[in-house]
Amino acid sequence: MQDEDDLFGAVFGTEEARRRTSGTAWVQAMLDFEAALAAAQADAGLVPEEAASAIAARCRAELFDVPSLATRAADSATPVIALVRDLGELVDPAARAHVHRGATSQDVVDTAAMLLARRVLDPLLADLSAAADECARLAREHRGTTMIGRSLLQQALPTTFGLRCATWLTALDEAAAALVRVRDERLAVQLGGPAGTLSSLGGSGVEVVARVAERLGLAEPVVPWHTDRTRIAELAGALGAVGGALGKIAQDVALHAQTEVGELTDGKAGGSSAMPHKRNPVGAVLVTATTRRIPQLAATLLAAMPQEYERAAGGWQAEWEPLTELLRLAATATARTRELLAGLRVHPDRMAANLDLTRGLVMAEAATGPLMAALGRTEAQDLVSEVCRRAVERGTSLRAELLDDQRVRAVLSADEVRAATEPADHLGSAAAFIDRALTAHTERENR
Repeated sequence: MQDEDDLFGAVFGTEEARRRTSGTAWVQAMLDFEAALAAAQADAGLVPEEAASAIAARCRAELFDVPSLATRAADSATPVIALVRDLGELVDPAARAHVHRGATSQDVVDTAAMLLARRVLDPLLADLSAAADECARLAREHRGTTMIGRSLLQQALPTTFGLRCATWLTALDEAAAALVRVRDERLAVQLGGPAGTLSSLGGSGVEVVARVAERLGLAEPVVPWHTDRTRIAELAGALGAVGGALGKIAQDVALHAQTEVGELTDGKAGGSSAMPHKRNPVGAVLVTATTRRIPQLAATLLAAMPQEYERAAGGWQAEWEPLTELLRLAATATARTRELLAGLRVHPDRMAANLDLTRGLVMAEAATGPLMAALGRTEAQDLVSEVCRRAVERGTSLRAELLDDQRVRAVLSADEVRAATEPADHLGSAAAFIDRALTAHTERENR
């Protein structure tokens, strides 16, 4: 499947993702429409059964020269004309007149796009579910693994790695739910003929649309959607959300895997061409590189939405490559995130060391709380700020300086100081949030 001249193809596409979005996959999806169209018209009494069977027998991509179709597509701004001509030449003369009956090129390509999307989304959603399961596993295993939370890339307050994973989990589950809705409800057959009226089918147009939709397992639209591109937009938006959720995970892993941080190790760590000591987070890098390209592709599909009258002059054609690439990249990023999470190595000792990096200064807010009742907010905050400065100047810890300060000891006992500066005792609702995420995940899995 890999083009020998495609140097970067394997970086941005798994073998399965490339196969499911290849030119051959597109051609097969278009031929599936042609076969279903002929069969549906035979069911409606518009085409002889033997003609429909003859057409279906030739609707196999291996019988077609895909590169030739691609070259000839430029002559008419669509690959369908060449496809239909070649299909007609493959069937016997009696069936030839019934090939592509009543349809227009856009019916073929739009329906093929829906079939292609569904064939990509099924394994993509399976990988997304597996990636979410890995997040759930990590959340359970590390519900009590304390680490420093960070805001604006600076140390903030204590949290747990389990809560971080629960956040990843919820994002994946919610992105998957939106994508499932698109797959199940919004991938629809397209059949409207040249101007959306199916006039050549007489009064049988609606019946044929319903029969084609049933045969292909696609939704039946209310009306032809030639220039109503909301289905494409919803697909693009749902894939964009998936890409964002996956990119967040990859970026977090890469940041945690920095040498100076060392809290996570990418199971697919790789070397450097110049520095033998390096352990680069290759899995996270691949996901990041892939997901960074997704928003622009989704934006292109949104930009193509306004299309002229009953059939577009360029906007529709502008969708084909971005949609194909978007499906391929999203499928690739999902498969690789599943692999990344499954092989992720967690280092609680490094998390503990980084949590203590400021020698307890991150507990200043927690230490201020019990002082407020006796001293008031302003005086308590000023006192703790002074104690923090002293700890920095002396190279000691916040706890040591609080225990050594007579104004603090006049209000708090030694045990109370220790309790106020123990990170594991100041995690708020972290455990409850983890439980909520795990419960929601289980409920989604059981639907």
